[in-house]
Amino acid sequence: MTFQDIQTKIQNSENLDFGKILDQSIKLFKEVWLKGFLMVLMIIIFGGILAFIFVSIGLIPNPYDAMGIEEINFLTNYAKSALNNLPQTVTITPIVIGLLAGFYRICRQVDLQEPQNDDFFHFFKGDYFRKVLAVGLVYALIASIAQALFLIPYIYAYIPLSFFAVIFANNPELSASEIVKLSFSLGTKKWFITFGLIFVSGLLGMLGIIACGIGVLFTISIVYLPVYFIYRDVIGFEDDDEIMKIGTE
Repeated sequence: MTFQDIQTKIQNSENLDFGKILDQSIKLFKEVWLKGFLMVLMIIIFGGILAFIFVSIGLIPNPYDAMGIEEINFLTNYAKSALNNLPQTVTITPIVIGLLAGFYRICRQVDLQEPQNDDFFHFFKGDYFRKVLAVGLVYALIASIAQALFLIPYIYAYIPLSFFAVIFANNPELSASEIVKLSFSLGTKKWFITFGLIFVSGLLGMLGIIACGIGVLFTISIVYLPVYFIYRDVIGFEDDDEIMKIGTE
C-alpha cells in the first residue's frame, strides 16, 4: 500500500470494539507468549550491556551517584534523567524498534496462519537496517523531549510512538518520515482506545509478578499486541483480504 492509501484508511476508519481487540490480544498472546518472552529478554540483555558500557566510560551518569538528599527533587531529576540518558536511548531504541518489528512480523504469520519464520532480526538486514536506525532515532528524540517536558506530554506521545514498529513491520518500503507521519496519524485518531487497551493489557502483563517477579518476563509482551490488532482492523494487509473477511464474519 502507498502512503496515501494508508492515510485514507486511517482517516475513514470506523470505531473499534475495545472488548473484541482485548480478547484477540489475549488469544494471540497464548500462541506467541514464548516468542514475546524471547524478544523481551533480548531487549533487556542489549539494554543492560549498553547501560554498563555507557556508565563505565562516563557517557551517562551512574544512577547510584545521584541519590544524595540534596538531589531529591522528582520534577528536576525526571527531566534530567531523560536528557542524561539520551545517548543510551538513541542507541538502544533502534534495537528495540527492530526487534519489535520482527516480533510483529511473527505475530502476523501466526495470526494469518502463514508459514512461520521466527526471525527477530529480519529488519536488521540489508536496506532495512538504515531505516531501523532512522526510525529509532526519531523515536528516541521525540520520547526524550516529551519525557523532559514531564508526564503529560510523554503519555500523549507514547501512543503514536507505539505504532512505529508495527507500521514499519508491515510497510518496510515506506520512508522513515512516512512511517512517523502515519504513526502519529493513527495514534492520534485512535488515541483513547489505544491508551485504554495498553493500560489494561499492561495490568494483565504485570500479573507475572505473582510468580516471584521473574514471571513478568513471560507475560509483559501482551502489552504490545493491542496495537497490532488496531493496525490490522484500521489498515489491514494487502494480501489477506479473504482471511480478514472470514475473521470479521
